[in-house]
Amino acid sequence: MKVSFTVQRPAFSVQRWFFVLHPSSFVFFFCVVVCTFSCHKDHSGDRLLVISPHPETILYEFQWAFEPWYRQRTGRDIEVIWLDQGGSTKMQRFLFNEFQRSPNGADIDMIWGGGMDPYYNLAARDLLEPYRLPEPLLRAIPKDYHGIPLYDPRYRWYGTALTGFGIIYNRKVLKLEGLPTPQTWTDLTAPAFSSWVGAADPRQSGSAYMMLEIMLQAYGWEKGWEIITLMAANTNAFTRLASDVPRDVALGEIAAGFCIDNYAYTQMALTGRDVLGYVMPEGLTVINPDGIAILKGAPNLAAARLFIEFVMSDPGQRLLMTPIGQPGGPLQFNLSRMSVLPELYDRLGEQSLVPINPFRLKPALSFNAQKSSERQKLVNDLIGVLLIENHGALKKAWRAVADCPPDQRLALSQRLARMPVTEEEGLILARQAGNDPVARNKALVEWSEFARTKYGEVFQDAEGLQSATPAVGEHTASPRR
Repeated sequence: MKVSFTVQRPAFSVQRWFFVLHPSSFVFFFCVVVCTFSCHKDHSGDRLLVISPHPETILYEFQWAFEPWYRQRTGRDIEVIWLDQGGSTKMQRFLFNEFQRSPNGADIDMIWGGGMDPYYNLAARDLLEPYRLPEPLLRAIPKDYHGIPLYDPRYRWYGTALTGFGIIYNRKVLKLEGLPTPQTWTDLTAPAFSSWVGAADPRQSGSAYMMLEIMLQAYGWEKGWEIITLMAANTNAFTRLASDVPRDVALGEIAAGFCIDNYAYTQMALTGRDVLGYVMPEGLTVINPDGIAILKGAPNLAAARLFIEFVMSDPGQRLLMTPIGQPGGPLQFNLSRMSVLPELYDRLGEQSLVPINPFRLKPALSFNAQKSSERQKLVNDLIGVLLIENHGALKKAWRAVADCPPDQRLALSQRLARMPVTEEEGLILARQAGNDPVARNKALVEWSEFARTKYGEVFQDAEGLQSATPAVGEHTASPRR
């Protein structure tokens, strides 16, 4: 699906595209063909094609603000065309396929959003076009945030906003179900949260992967997987998009879920802070930049450079934090994102939609971005096979474990979370299987069998303990079945 917003012309206007009929181009080609039916034939201004997983609220507000800014700078109109390929993982895969088909350029100008992994990976393959911002803009942006770079030393990418990772929860659902207010990741592993937790599929969403990787780095490989496994066992269902989780929490379909800060703040503004709450686990999460870059071979290079200038300058950064109706604010949608300009927080003061100043927070978790990027596919494969594709068996085994006496539950929980590879073995496999689909498929089959066997054995042993042990001691809240 391609989304385009325009000010004074019909939506969905595209320039003429030529494609080799290659399988990786079919989705893109289909979008362009559909859009040409409502094309404005005599468009005479400039154009810019941006691939982005951002929600339409962000795309809408930035296009409406950028077009007059561009006209004032250049004396020409511009049409921004948005290409949506889904979450950051799918977007990244699409771009790699396009560059494999056409190494000198993918006929797309820019990539915007999706965290930082796509930018590290594209830069490593020399698929980004460097652009150094004008010196006054560059001086206003810190080089790093607690050790995490806010722009590439070679100016191939910039962080356009800061993103925090935490838990959104529904206060009313928690009260009705007698559930505690979560403050940290481990709170969502309690048996009482069975089927009340929400999460997105990390294979479809870069932000969903990031939250799980944060847990692995915060707690270590073994303990991290134990927490992730028990939270997955409590998950009602894995959604396709990370933005589905705060919506489901607001509707009361789930009580709490993993969520990036701007999704949470936006939903809280719509639903009310008396209904929804949000917490970033202290010392156990990170605040990360969200990138923008010009793609190699960009057909509209001058326009792409100006778009980066706009996004990184005061007018673009104000859009992130200023409420609707205030000077420099958006037209229809509050965006509630953290700016990368430290001085903007003081200038906006209480007018800011963002309730915290991240530059005044103490450094939290020390996060290894290189490790995260290197093993992303491995971790996603493990989560996909062990926790999502065998989700029914996992939930069944966990319900049986939750009904066991508390002194027996810990050992069974640890068995439930046992992994088929150590962290060191996983890193070796990630390096080897990255270019060997046969080895990867072999591992996936073995892990699937490992999961089925493990969950079946834990279920049988838990059932045996229940029948052999009188019902005494702790009584946990009845889980949602």
